Amino acid sequence: MKRVTKVVSSDSRVGVYICHCGGNISDHVDVNAVCEKISNLDGVRTAKTNSFMCSDPGQEMIIEDLRSGEIDRVVVASCAPSLHEATFRNALSRAGVNPYLYEHANIREQVSWVHHGEAATLKAERLIAAAVAKARLLKPLDPIRIEAKRHATIIGGGIAGLKAAKDLSSRGIEVVLIEKSPFLGGWTAMLDTLAPTGEKAADLVSSLAREVLEHPLVTIHSCSQVTGFEGSVGSFRLEVQKGPSDSGVPPVKDRGIFIPFRGYLPEEDEQPCKAFVVETGVIVIATGFKPYHPKNGEYGFAEFEEVVTLPRFIRMLAERDAGEGPLSIGGKEIKNIAMIHCVGSRHIPGIHEEDESGKLNEHCSRNCCSATLHAARLVRDRFPGTHVFEFYRDIRTYGRFQEDLYSKASESNVIFLRFEPESPPVVSRNPRADGSSLKVAVNDTLTFGERVEVPADLVVLSVGMQPSDVSDLIEMMKLPVGADGFLQEIHPKLRPVELSVAGIVLAGTCQAPMDTGEASAAGSAAAVKASAILAKGYVELDPFIAEVDLEKCRGNGECVKACLRQGALYLKDFDLHGEKVRKAQVDPVLCTGCGACVAVCPENAVDIRGWTISQYEAMVEAIARES
Repeated sequence: MKRVTKVVSSDSRVGVYICHCGGNISDHVDVNAVCEKISNLDGVRTAKTNSFMCSDPGQEMIIEDLRSGEIDRVVVASCAPSLHEATFRNALSRAGVNPYLYEHANIREQVSWVHHGEAATLKAERLIAAAVAKARLLKPLDPIRIEAKRHATIIGGGIAGLKAAKDLSSRGIEVVLIEKSPFLGGWTAMLDTLAPTGEKAADLVSSLAREVLEHPLVTIHSCSQVTGFEGSVGSFRLEVQKGPSDSGVPPVKDRGIFIPFRGYLPEEDEQPCKAFVVETGVIVIATGFKPYHPKNGEYGFAEFEEVVTLPRFIRMLAERDAGEGPLSIGGKEIKNIAMIHCVGSRHIPGIHEEDESGKLNEHCSRNCCSATLHAARLVRDRFPGTHVFEFYRDIRTYGRFQEDLYSKASESNVIFLRFEPESPPVVSRNPRADGSSLKVAVNDTLTFGERVEVPADLVVLSVGMQPSDVSDLIEMMKLPVGADGFLQEIHPKLRPVELSVAGIVLAGTCQAPMDTGEASAAGSAAAVKASAILAKGYVELDPFIAEVDLEKCRGNGECVKACLRQGALYLKDFDLHGEKVRKAQVDPVLCTGCGACVAVCPENAVDIRGWTISQYEAMVEAIARES
């Protein structure tokens, strides 16, 4: 550890802590040289380095210096602030210091990962110098505290949504669950048995749905959709439209039952059609996914009636009793089944065809391999007279016990053929009248590219997972979307279920492809985060919001026009020095601190707390001096 300490005659006493990041930074930045240089800056009382500043010893170093009174402001130069800024602010709080007397310099992503040698060291010095300049001007700030209604709303009644509802209600939190279909269970209800355990999907969905429906704190609105949204964390207001509760429901004598391949059907509401409002503290998005729908002609889909998707085949298989001979579907004997992996997943630009919106599914859907292997093994176990051929690019049976699916399928004589994406299998009509109706041809890389033709009475397409169309919610709530089209969390490791919109969390396959177990765990994770937000009865938000100098403000309204969040900035009548004047006013709950208002104010009457114009100017001057 490098340490440089000096005495300065400045009102601020800044401590600078530079991280090696286990070599991520120090392999390209001369950290000791940077520490020596920074220690000579005005206002810097001490400069230190550590292999991992985010570690407990690294944080304790900062806390000790704060408690001793040696420093009163902190700059940490390390990785991106999105990773550990909250970590170091918490360290200041534990030392009894205002957590907003802290500034972060990113010298990993912005320096060591993109520069090398002297250039990296010089840039690190400039960024840290800028952070010090800003830190010297920081003032203590108080978080914005708002009341939080002890109530959660879950949008989506699949496995993740049901699990979140169960866990939240068990913590004493009132829950409203909104499901657009008449059924509960989502796509898990469309399965027969689950891989790799063999558990019946109907049993899992029914058990969970009953627990949720029977809990006195849970209210479920099926056939309902969110049509309006306003408010902020702790106090959201949702407008919901409920349609006819019997839409799409097959005739049944009794409700409160599981209907195979549809889902769990709750008791019918007394008021089937209505519009109502839900006031809630947090929102859990659990809108699920949709299976990829093959294009006409893709592997013979919609061209040959013998080509079906895996979800349809699972249902067809569940309706057939096991027998001694081959599988029979629709009165036709199925002696040979060809199963094709990665249909609608792992698309490659230039090889695969884009959809009507110009998008490709470049992501791996993660569960298709296991589901296909599970179905193949069921066929071989139940109908040993039926042969199964699997055409795959890669077998990706991730997760505990999943690899056993591949091993057991191999042991049951499932035949595997591997293809390259630029040379996919070709499905065509079999000209032989005495054989299978279709044939599948492929250049099998397992036999060094030999051209192989396989007879097929049925071709099963293992379709991938796509995000559901929730464009209405995305637009209403300003939800962030990743490149793959799924809703995107703030950070996959540090904040895995939180969105950038405070008070809205993710659960399940709206976020990424998951299997049933993972979706259930994601529902629990969302419930934990939601309950943590509501636990205290209030929520504290960062104070980085716009602030209006009433003496300078002339009430011209330019800031209101530029505001990106409706209601965050508005004009209000004030009594100032005995005169009624119209001035800009900030709603601290709605303001996001984007700074759009600062840029347009002709009187320079608006600033952002913690990111003031004077602080920016000091940072720019520091960079200029170091250049």
